[in-house]
Amino acid sequence: MERPYTILSCAVSVDGYIDDAGPDRLRLSNAADFDEVDELRAGCDAILVGAETVRRDNPRLLVRSAERRRRRIAEGRTGDPVKAVLSTSGRLDPKARFFTTGDAPKLIYVNGDAHTRTRERFLGIRGVDVADPGAPLDASSVLADLARRGIERLLVEGGTQVHTLFLASGLADELRLAVAPFFVGDSAAPRFTGPGAFANGPANPMRLAEARTIGDMAVLRYLPGGTA
Repeated sequence: MERPYTILSCAVSVDGYIDDAGPDRLRLSNAADFDEVDELRAGCDAILVGAETVRRDNPRLLVRSAERRRRRIAEGRTGDPVKAVLSTSGRLDPKARFFTTGDAPKLIYVNGDAHTRTRERFLGIRGVDVADPGAPLDASSVLADLARRGIERLLVEGGTQVHTLFLASGLADELRLAVAPFFVGDSAAPRFTGPGAFANGPANPMRLAEARTIGDMAVLRYLPGGTA
């Protein structure tokens, strides 16, 4: 199957949480880690997240560095990557920053009856395409559609359900995990992944390609396929 090269990126606490249960987003990364992720974004054609991430964090998902944006534009690309969101319900706010910021197209992947309702909600909103990849809404169908749109390199930034989906499907080429030097310890808080039949269980472990520090954070780069 033709699909984009797919990188999963996530910052977690030592005990595997990606946020706490409070109303404000927990800052897990330091400035240097944020900058590395910005470079990673600048090198990708699209960023993909789940609907819960859009609702909970209201992210912009833009390339922050002016120099990196200029570099992309000089290469004939938009300053920001395409933004894609996976949703089963289509309950997304057209006024969310995901849709109102950036100079690249935005894609909503939703199927079934929710697809029709979502198309009506976003009708006439510039730069937003509501796509139905078919049933079921799975990682392989979304990747195939992105490939048809010319996406060659994809960055997946969460949240829990989306990371679980890609890692269980065996469709991640790289995993970048940044580990913050503290614990969250709240069972109500979201974790990096949920339960699943993962492609890389004990019988098929990932290969650790890189381990280094950024300040007090550890950055681990895994290759789920086990190749260099």
